[in-house]
Amino acid sequence: MRAAAFTDLIGPDGVSVIDQPDPEPGPGEATVDVSACAINRHDLWILEGDSAMVDGDTLPFVTGLDVAGVVEAVGDDVSGVEPGDRVVLCPNQTCGTCRFCSEGPENTCERFSLYHGGLAETARVQADRLLVLPDDVSATAAAALPTAYMTAFHMLRRADVGPGDLVFVPGATGGVGVATVQLAAILGARTIGTSSSAEKLERVRDLGLDHAIRATDPEEIRAQVADIGHPDAVINHLGGEYTRLGQQVMRRGGTMVVCGRTAGTESTIDVPDLFLGHKRVVGSTMGTQDDLRRLVELTAAGTLEPAIDRMFALEETDEAFATMQDRESVGKLVVEP
Repeated sequence: MRAAAFTDLIGPDGVSVIDQPDPEPGPGEATVDVSACAINRHDLWILEGDSAMVDGDTLPFVTGLDVAGVVEAVGDDVSGVEPGDRVVLCPNQTCGTCRFCSEGPENTCERFSLYHGGLAETARVQADRLLVLPDDVSATAAAALPTAYMTAFHMLRRADVGPGDLVFVPGATGGVGVATVQLAAILGARTIGTSSSAEKLERVRDLGLDHAIRATDPEEIRAQVADIGHPDAVINHLGGEYTRLGQQVMRRGGTMVVCGRTAGTESTIDVPDLFLGHKRVVGSTMGTQDDLRRLVELTAAGTLEPAIDRMFALEETDEAFATMQDRESVGKLVVEP
């Protein structure tokens, strides 16, 4: 089979289409003919050499978390899916034995990790992480859901966002940002989003953004958010200086959920404001398989239409990562092997 592998950790120029042996499913596994695989900032960090999980000794490396396609074969001890099923993969990988797996939710597993291998014609996966797709959910739409939408959905749940709430989304034109705007609208909440690009903000307005702020300077953003209102929740996938900003703007008793580090790995917290304002800062990673199931149901019902910016052939995977690196897109970038 062909796979788009990282053969050098130098950015998009390090992607090569190579031949690999066709995978065979072992016990509890399935092989999936990949129809679509979305890419994420997580993948780009690996490609740029900014991840401890992959180095030169592990190359070539095939990434790709968000797999949708058709089950080709199943191994022993597999139930729930069979050859010919159209499926989407929940990329969570858990140990199944720690206290956090026992108590749940699954994404708190102390050895939590993510599946990689979807940027190929065929992927070998844990069969119990597959969800069968309804007929009216395309593979491309399904591949957009697992990382960005599942993460955003879980964060909104952790912040207890509901009808009438005001949600602040710094970086609203990124994958998690766009997903948050769409899902908040479904929940009946209003959103404030930021970006440096007026054009990209207009595109997110079309997806449901209520208040757009074209700025990147935290002080300028803070003033403009204050003119709109005090958010009940902050969905922060940037980290860095935007964590202090989120704390400053949210209302007394508000909740900020943090899932990323694009803007920096360290943040400053105003401790008196935190406890005197009864505010919460919560960490969150991905979501749960049940979150993904609910997102598939919303998509099947026509309530959610995942935002797809562009599709690429397997041979164009390097171009897909260059597009992500240049921050040109609004919505998911999907490779279709």
